[in-house]
Order: sequence, then C-alpha cells, then structure tokens
Amino acid sequence: MKEREITALEEGLGYYFKNRAIIEQALTHSSQARELESQQTGEKFRVNDNEQLEFLGDSVLALVTSEELFQRFPHFREGELSKLRAHLVSERHLIQVAQQLELGDYLRLGRGEEKSGGRGKTAVLVDALEAILAAIYLDGGFEVARGFVLRNIVSPELERMEQQGGTLPVTDFKSALQETAQSMGLAQPAYVMIHESGPEHHKTFTVEARLNTKNENTAWVGRAQGSTKKNAEQDAARQLLAHLASQLKGADAKTSAPGSPPAGK
Repeated sequence: MKEREITALEEGLGYYFKNRAIIEQALTHSSQARELESQQTGEKFRVNDNEQLEFLGDSVLALVTSEELFQRFPHFREGELSKLRAHLVSERHLIQVAQQLELGDYLRLGRGEEKSGGRGKTAVLVDALEAILAAIYLDGGFEVARGFVLRNIVSPELERMEQQGGTLPVTDFKSALQETAQSMGLAQPAYVMIHESGPEHHKTFTVEARLNTKNENTAWVGRAQGSTKKNAEQDAARQLLAHLASQLKGADAKTSAPGSPPAGK
C-alpha cells in the first residue's frame, strides 16, 4: 500500500500508526494473503491477513461498548443493556460506520474477491473495521482504542437514537424511572402536558416529568419537547433519571469519604 493511501486512511480514522505493518495487516483480506503465498517460489512463508486481528477487535469493541452502556445507563436492566449492545455491535450498524470511513477503498483483496465485489461486501468491510480497531489497540493502547470506538461507533448512534426519542425498546426511560422511584420509596412520577404548538400535522409537545421527594413540598422535575407526547415524556424521564443518578452518586461519595459515619447511622 502506498504511503499517501495509508496517510489518507489515518486522517479518516483520526489515528496515526507508529507501526505501519499492523495497519497493512488489518487491511489484508485472507484472499490476498493466500494469493501471495501461492506465488512464492523456494522457501515458503506465511502472509498475515486480518482474521486474527478481527477476532481481537471484536472483543475490544464488546468491552468498550459494554463499559460505556454500563456507565451511561445505570438504571437499565441486564437484558436492556444486552439488547442495546447487540444493536451497537451488529453488522447492520457497523457496516454504516465502515462505509462512512470508506474502508473499501483501502482493502487489499485477492483477484477473485476483487472481481466478486469484495470492496462492497458487508462481512468483508465489518471484519476490516474490527481488525483496524484491534490494530489501534495494539499500536496505541486501550484508551486510544476506546476513544475510537466511542467517537465512531457508539456515541453517534446513541445521539441519533436520543434525538428520535428512542428507536429501540431498551430506551424505555419511563419504565426505568418508575422502577427507580419504587426502589427509593418514592411515589410514582407524574407526567404533565405544559404546552403544545404548531399545526396539527407537525405539533411540538412540551412535557414535564415530576417526581415528589420524601419531603412532599419539593419535587424533581424534568422538562422536554418532542414531536409526540410519548417522545417528550421519554426524554423528560431520561432527564430525571440522569438527575437521580447524580444524586445517588453524590450520596455514595459522602458516605465513603474519610470520617463519614456508616450508612444508616
């Protein structure tokens, strides 16, 4: 691969490799490696392809995604987290990322794979994406690989889902808020329509989610707008969940601080 091609790919990835051999391996399909091996004369040697890197990249992707979801959605149940992770690491999602990065332009394919349209095949592109992730991990370390995953794979998709009011059932913030309130011994949240505007075919709804504290004279409130009442309610519930998470985190920090009395005393 020519130097300018590697540089162009690195610019797209947002990472520059210290070891250029590893990014070349990540882009080498098994068809190209076997073809080069078949052309050897004399002493035979193995040409590395990206299959082992793809195996490692798959694991790094799963770990980073799991950790991010665990931190971002502390009130989701295991099943909800698993469904959301399955979407984020699915071929259906990863192929979009690979296409945006234009990975097909940089693949090293054998002649047969090239003729059969390998540069546009979903499996080939997704495997290359995971192999590149492994290459970044090996060359730059876990934090660099983590940044790549969050920047290109996880965060943009979560933001898209949030803007659309949650396109997957796992973003049921109302149910999560209800369960959280129950676990804290609080009354169930209430949803109040504050305002609606716009023509009938394109309305905007403003909704408040209200959760009374144990001091009934005060309440926590989340307010959000949406193209439907359901979307507005979900976003308002999400805001309240984020607030509760920060409250609980602050309480835990005070409890664990040096000199703090044990919880419940």
